[in-house]
Amino acid sequence: MDIGYFRNQIREFARQQIEKRPLYLDTETTGLDKNAEIVEVAIIEHDGRPLFQSLVRPSRPIPPEVIAVHGIRDDEVKTAPPWPIVWNSIRPLLKGRLIAAYNADFDRRMMEQSLTRYGFKWQEPITTLDIMQIFADFRGEWDPNRRAYRYFKLEEAGRFLGIPLPNSHRALDDARLARAVLHAIAGLPY
Repeated sequence: MDIGYFRNQIREFARQQIEKRPLYLDTETTGLDKNAEIVEVAIIEHDGRPLFQSLVRPSRPIPPEVIAVHGIRDDEVKTAPPWPIVWNSIRPLLKGRLIAAYNADFDRRMMEQSLTRYGFKWQEPITTLDIMQIFADFRGEWDPNRRAYRYFKLEEAGRFLGIPLPNSHRALDDARLARAVLHAIAGLPY
C-alpha cells in the first residue's frame, strides 16, 4: 500500500478524533512497574487551555533514577495531596470525555494503580485515544519483533513532525506536546 495514501487515512482519523474535542492528559510517576504511582498530573482542554495541574504525594519516596528523568523531588510533593484527593478533583472532568494521551495505556494504568494503592477500586469507564499508536501508524516504520509499527518516544514524535515544544518530562508540557503531535498528524495548527 502507498504510504501517502495510508498517511492520508491516518490524517483523516486524527481529524475525526480532534472533532470530538478530547481532553489531553499526561502523568509523571515514581517509575514504570506495578508499584509505581503518579507524582504529577495535568489535563488540558481540546483547545490547549490548561484545565488541571497538580503535584501528587506518593505513598513512598521517589527513586533517584526517576527524579533524574522528571526532576520532581520528594520535598516538592510532601505537601501535595495524595492521589485519591486529586482523583476526586479530576474524575468529574474526565467523565464522558475522550481522553487523549501519548501512551494512553500507561497513563490509564498509573491512574488505576495509584487509586488501588489506597484501597479504592477502579470502576471508571474512561475512553482513551493513544496518540503514540497513531504516530506509530503515521510514521510507518515496521518493527519485526513486535510485528507492528514501531513506537517512538514523545520527544521523537515531536522532532519528526517539526514541533518546537519541549518534552520536559513534566505533565503540563508533555500534555501540550501530545496535543501538538495529534494536531500535526491531522495537518492542523497546534
